Amino acid sequence: MGNRGMEDLIPLINKLQDAFSSIGQSCNLDLPQIAVVGGQSAGKSSVLENFVGRDFLPRGSGIVTRRPLILQLVNNKAEYAEFLHCKGRKFVDFDEVRQEIEAETDRITGSNKGISPIPINLRVYSPHVLNLTLIDLPGMTKVAVGDQPPDIEHQIRDMIMQFISRESCLILAVTPANTDLANSDALKVAKEVDPQGLRTIGVITKLDLMDEGTDARDILENKLLPLRRGYIGVVNRSQKDIDGRKDIRAALAAERKFFLSHPSYRHMAERMGTPHLQKALNQQLTNHIRDTLPGLRSKLQSQLLSLEKEVEEYKNFRPDDPTRKTKALLQMVQQFGVDFEKCIEGSGDQVDTAELSGGARINRIFHERFPFELIVFDEKELRREISHAIKNVHGVRTGLFTPDLAFETIVKKQIRKLKEPSLKCVDLVVSELTTLVRKSANKLGSYPRLREETERIVTTYVRERENKTKDQVRDWREKIRYNHFVFFFINFLNVQNQRNIVNKKRAIANQVIRKGWLTLNISIMKGGSKEYWFILTAESLSWYKDEEEKEKKYMLPLDNLKLRDVEKGFMSTKHIFAIFNTEQRNVYKDLRQIELACDLQEDMDSWKASFLRAGVYPEKDQRSKQNNADTFSMDPQLERQVETIRNLVDSYIGIVNKTIRDLMPKTIMHLMINSAKDFIHSELLAYLYSSGDQNSLMEESADQAQRRDEMLRMYHSVKEALSIIGDISTSTVSTPAPPPVNDTWIPETRSENEQRAAVWERVTFPLLWLSMFRMNCLYTA
Repeated sequence: MGNRGMEDLIPLINKLQDAFSSIGQSCNLDLPQIAVVGGQSAGKSSVLENFVGRDFLPRGSGIVTRRPLILQLVNNKAEYAEFLHCKGRKFVDFDEVRQEIEAETDRITGSNKGISPIPINLRVYSPHVLNLTLIDLPGMTKVAVGDQPPDIEHQIRDMIMQFISRESCLILAVTPANTDLANSDALKVAKEVDPQGLRTIGVITKLDLMDEGTDARDILENKLLPLRRGYIGVVNRSQKDIDGRKDIRAALAAERKFFLSHPSYRHMAERMGTPHLQKALNQQLTNHIRDTLPGLRSKLQSQLLSLEKEVEEYKNFRPDDPTRKTKALLQMVQQFGVDFEKCIEGSGDQVDTAELSGGARINRIFHERFPFELIVFDEKELRREISHAIKNVHGVRTGLFTPDLAFETIVKKQIRKLKEPSLKCVDLVVSELTTLVRKSANKLGSYPRLREETERIVTTYVRERENKTKDQVRDWREKIRYNHFVFFFINFLNVQNQRNIVNKKRAIANQVIRKGWLTLNISIMKGGSKEYWFILTAESLSWYKDEEEKEKKYMLPLDNLKLRDVEKGFMSTKHIFAIFNTEQRNVYKDLRQIELACDLQEDMDSWKASFLRAGVYPEKDQRSKQNNADTFSMDPQLERQVETIRNLVDSYIGIVNKTIRDLMPKTIMHLMINSAKDFIHSELLAYLYSSGDQNSLMEESADQAQRRDEMLRMYHSVKEALSIIGDISTSTVSTPAPPPVNDTWIPETRSENEQRAAVWERVTFPLLWLSMFRMNCLYTA
């Protein structure tokens, strides 16, 4: 029977399997069990009832077992039954067990004799059973009856194969003695999944119903149709005994008497009957567990490692601790603040390698998105506005000096254009912060009310800081003033040091702004689209064959170049922008513009920002062309004034843009991001306390409480199982598997031609050879 440790292992593994099944997961342990296979009315249910000693299985004609019944027998002083789907309810009356099986079967399959692979888990505690795990499967059938689907035979077969194909499953092949054993469906399917016979045990039922003068002695002695593990005969109650409510104990006594008194079976009576079958199955299952113990231990250890990570936060959980909710609230708020700060600062163990997130997205807004949307002059439009401003300031008079008011008017108009991209930058940052708040609150999912309040309070605070930041941005337009001396001095420096600037520009012309791969789109007749390695400097755009930069394909000067967006083609997935010459000259060979393509929108925005730093600006929508007389003047003095103000505006706006690019990130960081971090660390807890009752705030969700209980139960069950496995002696008594036997008698599924060939080989050919031999003897005589 094995040692005590082995006997305790089976009930513990059953509990572990129930723990996984109750939360809809599979333990993937492939637990040792015994599957009962046989045709309809072969006596499978009667064998199981004899094991238990109670009538508890549904009875009737046709298919009665329509769902797998996982029957876990546990040796116990008290006698009762439990269903996995009825937790906490103990069934003492086994008639109620039968009614519950029928009701649960109808709940899934309906009352139309259909079947379902979803098992019913039943555990029976009794002092009359040995520790076993058996699965009662539907009986194999050939013809659909009633409302059953036409393929009912294949459905049942697939269900049976799902269980008996596992290497850890022993197969109990039940065959009635009053039918031809060579046509046993149970033995056929067993041979398919267990051709060596290592897991198959034969059971012969209805020995008392055989015709008078016949017996199954040769079968039970494993002579006629041998199996490696042999056969065990049993005698179940007849239908008359079942209808008459004959006690199972009396039936077991009658079975014992039958084998002792029958002349063909009395010499093997000690190896026959239900009690011997139960002991043999217990021993076989014990041996099987011992054989699979190393693999089971390895799987349990893997399961424990995966569970440890999930139950780490539950290990110190004490529901009776009066300060538990306060401690949990403090811990959750601190964790939320740490997660939010890590997302902003970019620290932490979990770094996303698939896309930009957190502070990296905000940094991209500051240094790529926002500068790209700042002021970019349209030269013709700016000169036209300056000319109109000068004329309007002079009025009917002819001015001899460049008017300051024209410069101030143009500058104010350009500064007003900063308002929209600045406010848009604030909106983008607020959107990213809101996303970070939701992401950081994911760990508060155990407490739905706390998560909801935390998100609401922090998001409300961010919105308040958004309004203050926007007010600050709006005030910039009023606070920015120009200094006449500074700007005229800048203009003087620009004029006097023009040659030095040109020389410096030549010196930094080779400064590399960006390198990377781009696709150059050219017409099919001129080479089509190809990928090149592009290098953008302060003065030119060059492309090479590869990253080694040895073979230069072309170098394009940046003078008079601008950018424009190009719509995607019908089949294209790339983002495209074009480079063209403002003076209508060819850019590359005979092309007026070249198209460059990127795979990602982020790459295209980055390249546009790089071109912007190199002085290649995007194309702006042109207003309707006006007459040359309205745009330009032939007055040399006016042209000199326009040029002067243009240079001053360019110098001034350059300083303003640089100041804004530096000031916007600092302002947003100070007024919004850093302020939000300080609020979370210092004031969030007070707001949560004032928002409502602490008990309701820290109320766990039902799903979370159930998940925690199940996880803890599974974790401790796996640890206990590993502990018991470690205590099991390696010297457990076991019986080795019997040697192989000749199992060619089991018929295989063959075609009609193969069957005819087999008949010819076994019958016709030997008879033909014998007749020819006799004729030869007669001829010789």
